[in-house]
Amino acid sequence: MLSLTVSKRLALKGRAHALNPTVIIGNAGLTEAVLKEIALTLERHELVKIRVPGGDRAARETMLNTICTRLDAAAVQHIGKIMVIYKPNPEAHLIEIKKMPRHRGKKPLTKKQLGSRN
Repeated sequence: MLSLTVSKRLALKGRAHALNPTVIIGNAGLTEAVLKEIALTLERHELVKIRVPGGDRAARETMLNTICTRLDAAAVQHIGKIMVIYKPNPEAHLIEIKKMPRHRGKKPLTKKQLGSRN
């Protein structure tokens, strides 16, 4: 499983804020076909937002861990039924993670401000 530093995770959260869920997991759960679709989407976009059904938080956590370990990706964020996953693709290199920019030399920009800079 890929690990991220805090600054990289914050930058990716800011980019993911404006994304819509690309993959929606149905009632059948995490099947091989769904994993294959997530892998293809990660290859194309590098940063993917996933919607998961169900009310059991523990089941969603295990699903997130399973996805990250099987696809060698990093979990960026997990809020409610939405998960954000990142896997860098050196060939595509769509997302460039930069050091957190500062706003007028004082504080770092918020996630919302970073998301609007795209």
